[in-house]
Amino acid sequence: MNPFLFVLLLKQERDDIMLISEAMEKGRIELKSNNIELPKLKSRLLMQYVLGQNRQYVIVHDDEKLEKNMEEKYFANIKKIKEGTPIEHITHQKEFMKLNFYVDSDVLIPRQDTEILVEEVIDIARQINAKRILDLCTGSGAIAVSLAKYLPNVEVTASDISKNALEIANKNAIANEVKDRVNFIQSDLFENIIPEKYDIIVSNPPYIKRKEIKKLDIQVKKEPNIALDGGIDGLDFYKSIISDAYLYLKYGGYLCFEIGFDQRKEVQNLIEQNSEYYKHTYSKKDLYDKDRIVVTRLL
Repeated sequence: MNPFLFVLLLKQERDDIMLISEAMEKGRIELKSNNIELPKLKSRLLMQYVLGQNRQYVIVHDDEKLEKNMEEKYFANIKKIKEGTPIEHITHQKEFMKLNFYVDSDVLIPRQDTEILVEEVIDIARQINAKRILDLCTGSGAIAVSLAKYLPNVEVTASDISKNALEIANKNAIANEVKDRVNFIQSDLFENIIPEKYDIIVSNPPYIKRKEIKKLDIQVKKEPNIALDGGIDGLDFYKSIISDAYLYLKYGGYLCFEIGFDQRKEVQNLIEQNSEYYKHTYSKKDLYDKDRIVVTRLL
């Protein structure tokens, strides 16, 4: 090959290489044009994943050139997000309660809304000097692991019907260094739970009405149906837990739920139907002023 032509081709190839900042901006524009929420954040998180680096690295080195294979990987994953794949199913990372959790398509991705529930349980546990907590429908283990992390004197039992979910939850307990205080049990609600007495029972159960699932955002529909489907009225799990929880709670123990934004009255009515067991029921809102948790106490 003519040496001059070789140099020219090499220069063209180098000119085609994008800077990290250019790739992220292009990714942001593509996500935004496809109505993907938080396009700027997701374009950066995806770059961190592709480079295997943290946020600070990407910010400091964003004027560096992106290797071609990295660029191809980045935009292949941008395409997946545009097609509805949650970014967490690509990066397998989600921050919750300032902790890092592994997630994939076998578990519900932890939401910031659920932190309201965890923070309330932590406050209650400290007030009553709780020693034992049961987390039903643990999924990724976000609730159970967070409670164990921030309540070092508490033993947590966490259950789920899904074996795959429990494997992920166990992985997260190990990664967050609380495996010695979290016991995982495969169980359909209380089915395999030994009838010991807990200070607190907490649950973020499936609560979406079955007919509403098909109307959910495409990314939410990529999550496991078993973690979304709360039955025809969305209340199946609340009914079962409320009817049996008193058998597993200490006197004065607390039952704490996350709820859908429009389910407060219905869940509180279910508790009132079991008023011979529960008292002092209250609810709290999330950061968007929507009903998010319901808490009650065993008589």
